[in-house]
Amino acid sequence: MLRVMDGACASSPVASADSEFRLARFAPPRVEPDPWGEPGPFTRAELRAWFHSGEPEAEACERILASACRARGALEVAIAEGLAALREGDRLASLAYHLDDYATEVLDLGRRAAENLARLGQGLRSRPLLREALRAGKVRLRAAQTVLAVAAGERESEWVERAARLTVRELEEAVRRAGGGDPGGADEEWSRFGAHLRPDERILLDEGLALAGEILPGSSRMERLEALSQEFLAECNADPDADEGRKLGPAFRPAGPGEGARRAALEAETERWSALEAVGEWPTPDVRFDESATAEEIDSRLRELAALRAGWDDLIGFCAYVVQESGIHQLLGFTSFRHYAEERLGLPARTVEQRAALEKRLSASPALREARRQKVSFEKLRLLARLPEREIAAWTPRARALTCIALARKLEGERERQMRAARKLAVRMPRRIAVLLAAAIQTVRDRADRVLSTGKCLAIIAWHFIETWGRAPRRSRSRSRKVRDRDGGHCQVPGCSHRATHSHHVEFRSRGGGDESENQVALCAFHHLRCIHAGYLRVVGRAPDALTWFLGGKVWSGPHL
Repeated sequence: MLRVMDGACASSPVASADSEFRLARFAPPRVEPDPWGEPGPFTRAELRAWFHSGEPEAEACERILASACRARGALEVAIAEGLAALREGDRLASLAYHLDDYATEVLDLGRRAAENLARLGQGLRSRPLLREALRAGKVRLRAAQTVLAVAAGERESEWVERAARLTVRELEEAVRRAGGGDPGGADEEWSRFGAHLRPDERILLDEGLALAGEILPGSSRMERLEALSQEFLAECNADPDADEGRKLGPAFRPAGPGEGARRAALEAETERWSALEAVGEWPTPDVRFDESATAEEIDSRLRELAALRAGWDDLIGFCAYVVQESGIHQLLGFTSFRHYAEERLGLPARTVEQRAALEKRLSASPALREARRQKVSFEKLRLLARLPEREIAAWTPRARALTCIALARKLEGERERQMRAARKLAVRMPRRIAVLLAAAIQTVRDRADRVLSTGKCLAIIAWHFIETWGRAPRRSRSRSRKVRDRDGGHCQVPGCSHRATHSHHVEFRSRGGGDESENQVALCAFHHLRCIHAGYLRVVGRAPDALTWFLGGKVWSGPHL
């Protein structure tokens, strides 16, 4: 299998003066059979022994990974420009998508990654030198995202030269010194918070979260915990921003320590990995997104690019898992796999880490491998991978039929029921919220001057929120609020993940429609004002369960791949 992939990745596409790049040149190699078929996956010890013994196949695997990441990065640049074009005018409205939902449901791309790519695509329009270097493969995707904020105007050429020469660590430091703030493309760190709750603690926390949900309709559990923490810390005059570097404690998944000094030492020691075999660059495919292009034309081309990228992702996932588990990145002179991904592979580390993590789960899960064979998308596979093995097969047909957001909501509901039965709370959250919650919990313990359980601390924080907001005079709920509450606080357009802020009359009042709840549906502002009232999207029927949506005159049931 490795020999097949090595041969397919041996040469990268080269520009010729009289021909354009064609997407066919970026088609990934087809590899059969399933790498995790019989006789089964490798153990961690076997992988380490295989790589540490200097086997040619080990070197081939690392080289394939580097080459495949170059190909993926080239496709990502084209996708970035397509996303920027899709943002222009009413193109997204004519497709009835928010950008983040379009990226997740159609391009199988995470929301943060999509936002970073769209920002890059937009920025390249006013940075011709950076765009040329990036499209030619002279500057890597991760480096371009890092310098985007400062590579402008008269200093653009200087920063392009730096991006082609310096490491990501050096670029990040230089951008900060130049006043560019946090370099673009950096991955947000997430934590998993968990706690045991006694029945009385659960009652208080549920009441506090429910009250926060009334104040913030459609908010997630982590957003409600954030609200509870902010209210408590505001009362206690605590400053959570001063605790940004704090250890979050045993209730949170530990955050990795900083490794800037070790990275710098290894970069000097290895002379920036000069002994590593060079990998050919992949210039970006010559795909143009003209101002005259329609939303449908841009959508069609983006789907082609995403399909090609998905093929490379299969190779990246397998090889990244093998390289990570073997530890060869440390033998090559990198402090961590994240360091290796950014410097050697040239991609945002989270992109590679997610695929390696999924591949690890796939190696141990026949049910998840079957879901992949049934063409379940990467983002949906990541959701299914959180389930116990015995439940995956039953969820696979639903995963194929549902949108990502609908699947995530159903799985979250099921998870919440299981956690409640086990008297547990489990919430994933970005580090900024984790720091806030950890500060609130520690403040409770400091004020009590004794060690309290995490569940007890949460109950006290919730009680404070209830005391503060529960006594506030309640305004009677408007018709719009009642409709939004009925619809769970979420926009009801299929595939929309955003909060509902408006209530739309299915039959317009100007055409005789009444104010009864059956004639109203909860919508976000974008779908209400930009899509329905602009004439792109239409809904008929009776709410909440007998509505039919039309897009461009055709029945529309939401995103499809």
